[in-house]
Amino acid sequence: MSDLIEIVDSLENRISKLLHQFNKLKQQNTVLEEKIKELEDTSKLQIDQIRQWEEKFSALKNANAMLGSDEYKRETKLKINALIREIDTCITQLSE
Repeated sequence: MSDLIEIVDSLENRISKLLHQFNKLKQQNTVLEEKIKELEDTSKLQIDQIRQWEEKFSALKNANAMLGSDEYKRETKLKINALIREIDTCITQLSE
């Protein structure tokens, strides 16, 4: 009978330890999920900032090319030609 009581006590102890570990891991999981959310939000903001800087850089390249810089002149000419083609297409569609 005493062996049975010891076994039951041992099981209770183990169950108690497991429940404690479970609760501890549950809290850690919650903290890590919050951290992931924060990092995802930060990442989205940084991606938006990168896009804005790329747009500004592109505009500066075009302005620099128009001011006489040979470095980006070809790209700017290609963009201007593409815009002219789009305008021609729009005019054609409007005249139909």
